[in-house]
Amino acid sequence: MLLASDENGQFMTEMDIADKILGLLIGGHDTASAAVTFVVKYLAELPEIYNEVLKEQMEIAKSKKPGELLNWDDIQKMRYSWNVACEVMRLAPPLQGAFREAINDFVFAGFSIPKGWKLYWSANSTHRNPEYFPEPEKFDPSRFEGSGPLPYSYVPFGGGPRMCPGKEYARLEILVFMHNVVKRFNWEKLLPDEKIIVNPMPIPAKGLPVRLFPHIA
Repeated sequence: MLLASDENGQFMTEMDIADKILGLLIGGHDTASAAVTFVVKYLAELPEIYNEVLKEQMEIAKSKKPGELLNWDDIQKMRYSWNVACEVMRLAPPLQGAFREAINDFVFAGFSIPKGWKLYWSANSTHRNPEYFPEPEKFDPSRFEGSGPLPYSYVPFGGGPRMCPGKEYARLEILVFMHNVVKRFNWEKLLPDEKIIVNPMPIPAKGLPVRLFPHIA
């Protein structure tokens, strides 16, 4: 981006560069941070889900030599854990939505949308559509087995040519976090009814304090 010029041969200004850096910092940190926060929240609330994640992660941990780090093949074995993370991001998508510009006139749900209008697509509304997600409020990782949800019905990373370029990095980040935390600890929430606020991403109002319980060897 720094080396690219526009059609007039102009390069980005310092403010443009600062804006892009800020966007990358927020996109690369805050979204993954929100995702792993809600992974911790849901695993604390759903012990049967936690136990299945623990089982999968301990099988991987036991296959490693002392001090040996995770590798790419280990990540591919974390299928259930990733299904859990996907269901977490369905119910609490870090990205609430985004704006797009209509490139043609079209009609949607009886509304005429003129070319050039700015539209806001909502991840929350999309992820709770019972047509694509039966019992949408139920936590069900099996939704992501096989080929998973229909295209564009599950959009925590957006979709199409402008889909988040950091999706695979986020997947790696979330799964490595889950592995290293779950294999060491169980935990409980200290504030059972803690409210969730959106500012601009969903976060527990008090920071989701938890009490950790190390696994007994």
